[in-house]
Amino acid sequence: MIMDKDIEKIVASEAKIEEVCTNLGKRITEDYQGKDLVLIGLLNGCNPFFSDLLKHIDLKVQVDYMRASSYHGTIKSSREVKILKDLDMSIAKKHVIIVDDIIDTGRTVNCIKEVLSLKGALSIEACVLLDKAEAREEAFDAKYVGLTIPTEFVVGYGLDYQEYYRNLPYVGVLKEEVYKK
Repeated sequence: MIMDKDIEKIVASEAKIEEVCTNLGKRITEDYQGKDLVLIGLLNGCNPFFSDLLKHIDLKVQVDYMRASSYHGTIKSSREVKILKDLDMSIAKKHVIIVDDIIDTGRTVNCIKEVLSLKGALSIEACVLLDKAEAREEAFDAKYVGLTIPTEFVVGYGLDYQEYYRNLPYVGVLKEEVYKK
């Protein structure tokens, strides 16, 4: 791909991502047998992971989306979380899993969890492809984590830099010269 030249190294290959989706889907299937489950994807980055994860969950589930932002086009969190799109369905008396591509500072997922708890969910957990635990500024542990990665700026498989690179089929570290221009 033309964008490959901007990638310093790959941190999650297509094969590794498929393995992660399979394993997380099996765990969710086991944990939510007989429960009314809603998966809430956090747009835009969740799309590839959310779609692939769903294929491996063998349950009746409902799906909805929210959109929140804390990066606003930069490589670091602004520490201000904005809700740009709220849910279209009720989650009252349902079990909820927030699905996102990555958790780093913990601010966005904590904000979303707080909003969802006010909507009457029975339980709220998180499922993320990537966890940058070293970058955590607010306490938050996702129940379902695909891979823990170091604090490097990654793109691909839904993750972006200024809305580019989301379509890479893997996750890679973006070369510093690309975002220092």
